[in-house]
Amino acid sequence: MTDAPHPAHPGQRVWVVDDDRAVRFVLSTALRDAGYQVEGFDSAAAALDALTRQPVPVLLFTDVRMPGDDGLVLLDKLKAAHPQLPVIVMSAYTDVASTAGAFRGGAHEFLSKPFDLDDAVALARRALPGAEALLPDDPDPGDPGQVDQTPQLVGDTPPMRALFRAIGKLAQAPLAVLITGETGTGKELVASALHRESPRSRAPFVALNTAAIPAELLESELFGHEAGAFTGAQRRHVGRFEQADGGTLFLDEIGDMPLALQTRLLRVLAQGEFFRVGGRELIHVDVRVVAATHQDLEGLVAEGRFRADLLHRLDVVRLQLPPLRERRDDIAQLATTFLSAASHKLDGPAKRLTAAALQALREHDWPGNVRELENVCWRMAALAASDTIGAADVEMALNRGAARSGPRAGQADPGQWEALLSQWARQRLAEGAEGLHAQVRERVDHALLEAALQITHGRRAEAAARLGLGRNTLTRKLGAGRRRGSH
Repeated sequence: MTDAPHPAHPGQRVWVVDDDRAVRFVLSTALRDAGYQVEGFDSAAAALDALTRQPVPVLLFTDVRMPGDDGLVLLDKLKAAHPQLPVIVMSAYTDVASTAGAFRGGAHEFLSKPFDLDDAVALARRALPGAEALLPDDPDPGDPGQVDQTPQLVGDTPPMRALFRAIGKLAQAPLAVLITGETGTGKELVASALHRESPRSRAPFVALNTAAIPAELLESELFGHEAGAFTGAQRRHVGRFEQADGGTLFLDEIGDMPLALQTRLLRVLAQGEFFRVGGRELIHVDVRVVAATHQDLEGLVAEGRFRADLLHRLDVVRLQLPPLRERRDDIAQLATTFLSAASHKLDGPAKRLTAAALQALREHDWPGNVRELENVCWRMAALAASDTIGAADVEMALNRGAARSGPRAGQADPGQWEALLSQWARQRLAEGAEGLHAQVRERVDHALLEAALQITHGRRAEAAARLGLGRNTLTRKLGAGRRRGSH
């Protein structure tokens, strides 16, 4: 079925494909008012059938979710038959997988529903032949069956929709990306999504936190070393650049990289080659580098602590991640996701937040961002006395209830958490649960590590010393925690 078309006018024909008649009507009306000749279709099949009888339009808008072939299938068929036809994909479901799928299939743009009609008309003007292309001419469509559909980044607020759209587009372009944002906002998840949705997705994604490796070992970690290169180097070690060959290397906390290594990194980025430490063989690699930092790199450049030319190499495109306090409407979805994961991991019943509990979560400022919210959800899943989590449970998990009821303001009662743990353990054992010791030890380790890193402002060597651990032990435990779950 089609809507009544306007008389064709060569070079100005625009088609709108959407099973929602209201969307077709308002978008078509706005485009007609802008001077285009518009025809609407309620399905991919109707649009494809019309192509056998009518001239190809200059631009096509399509929804994603429709009966029969969805918009991404229509996009594939259109690009196979008419590769130069610009297609704008529309969807109310804005996530990394859908945006990346659209751009991977050759979409000209992705338009999130609900959209402003003026923005849609402006997008149509930019998409007409002669406008500057926004994507490479020949993106690799990859294998859609291999895309991981598991949600990694969670959110539906405008900042997150904009982020998902940017990831979907940048994943297809072989550009260096610098991810900035406060600690705990999910920078590694963004880097992983850029890799997962890119043509490099079948090659390795390798991550390295430059702040977690002692300066004297970082060069070897990045570039590898030959046997005998230094004391203790008993065999050849392949560095992260070689491990990531053909794929993506994520360098977290790039602002902490020593100046001497910045020079070596610049050469690899410029020439794609390096020597292992103590080696004579020139190693060539094809690696996309994605870097991240919570620091002001321009400020570090001004202080002489970061190379300006390296910043220019890394900062081809910048993604700024919003702090959680700027997207509070995502807290409910995030908390539900984390509580579900925690309950499953702890082999316990699903936990439900009351309205008061959710409001308490929304009112917190979240200085630790999404990572802090995840930790709070794990504490509530482990320690809440019932399956329903109330405001008091939230207060306790945020360590505020203990501060008010403890011996002094701001000081928690050391016996309170033990009583809560004992209560939880009795309940779980009565339910027949097993393996509680390992579960609790894992969560206690995680809580201690996070607390120590907060107190020491992220200085891992100091945090390890305060806890009486070796630095390597602390790094290993943090890595295990990240593999356990992500935000």
